[in-house]
Amino acid sequence: MWLKSFIVASLLQLSIGSVAHAAGPFGSVKIGNWVGGAFSNDETGAFSHCAATAPYANGVILVVGQNSGGSWILSFASPSYRFKQGENAAIDVIFDGQEQARLFATANQTNMLSSVMPANVVRTFQKASLMVATSGRTVLNFDLTSAGPVVAALANCVTKVKADGLDKAGDFTKIAAKPQAAPDKQTPPAGSKPARAKSGTGFVVSASGHVVTNNHVIDGCVGDIKGNLTGDASMVLRVVSSDANNDLALLQAPSTATFKDYARIRDRSIRSGDSVVVIGFPFHGLLTSDFTVTTGIVSSLSGLRNDTRFLQISAPVQPGNSGGPLFDTTGQIVGVVTAKIPALRIAAATGNIPENINFAIKTGALRDFLDNSVVPYQTAEPRGEIKTTDIAGNARPYTMLISCNGTEQAEAKR
Repeated sequence: MWLKSFIVASLLQLSIGSVAHAAGPFGSVKIGNWVGGAFSNDETGAFSHCAATAPYANGVILVVGQNSGGSWILSFASPSYRFKQGENAAIDVIFDGQEQARLFATANQTNMLSSVMPANVVRTFQKASLMVATSGRTVLNFDLTSAGPVVAALANCVTKVKADGLDKAGDFTKIAAKPQAAPDKQTPPAGSKPARAKSGTGFVVSASGHVVTNNHVIDGCVGDIKGNLTGDASMVLRVVSSDANNDLALLQAPSTATFKDYARIRDRSIRSGDSVVVIGFPFHGLLTSDFTVTTGIVSSLSGLRNDTRFLQISAPVQPGNSGGPLFDTTGQIVGVVTAKIPALRIAAATGNIPENINFAIKTGALRDFLDNSVVPYQTAEPRGEIKTTDIAGNARPYTMLISCNGTEQAEAKR
């Protein structure tokens, strides 16, 4: 009981900006072990911040919050702390053993150290799986598996409360997708030709049946979007969110669907020259009904015109591979296949036909997209290398054919 009481007390006493006393929570944030919501200034009644806490086995409670002005705060609290009011401390944080930052914290309360997080640290915190915090001789580890969705939910909390007020506070973990007509209600654009079949590839990233693919795979679909695991009956997928700029889309399988496994995203950057494996459904209906497997290397860590969101790969891809998983040799996701270079267009401009120049979206953009969509995906460290046949076998339970009927105009966009 003391732990629950302390968590509530921490939230109520959280000092963000100039707020001395806070009332709440209004609405809720509940993801994994994190709980929180929106809070008001107890003296003025005005909205002050959104915050959430999570207890750890090391005896420390993390508190992360964003105030009404947009600043992010990270606090370390414990009933065993005995700080002097206003005492300062430097805290070095390392994320996933790579990214490092120094935070300058202040004890606004005797049992809590609070620090402003710069924007770049917030982004790293949101993407990381593990944080190691060091202050003096104290070293503490924090699992950040659910931190990404929590940061997204708190940002959503601040946005909603500022727009609608505290009296309309609700479940802030439910982030509305961009307005989009339901697939079964879409109608072909005026002047377009009759619908024709189009297809691509996707892969499951959560036990709840969230499926990642390219935005251009589902853009312009008329009627149902269907997903098929090899050998299984098709299921109707619902569009959850999409990002045309980064060419990503998130779909949701029916609640009745069950999946034996789902993809894990590599938590370390891949290097130029590393081997990769592409799995997908190219030219579906013309080639095999099963997925195909191709191999190659990472040719470059940037795409066309040095676009750092993309990897250039030599593994062959064809129409239908779009949205499919790109694996490293340990079977972890290192990208989302998105495009091949337009060979005929390049040949017309240069007189040469390019070979083995294809592109995949990096996992940084993918994780940002999933975080903003509040999807509880998993990351994993690269393990020992396994055979390509084993990578393909492991991917079978979650690599999916995505298909729909699309207008000819939609096909032209591809």
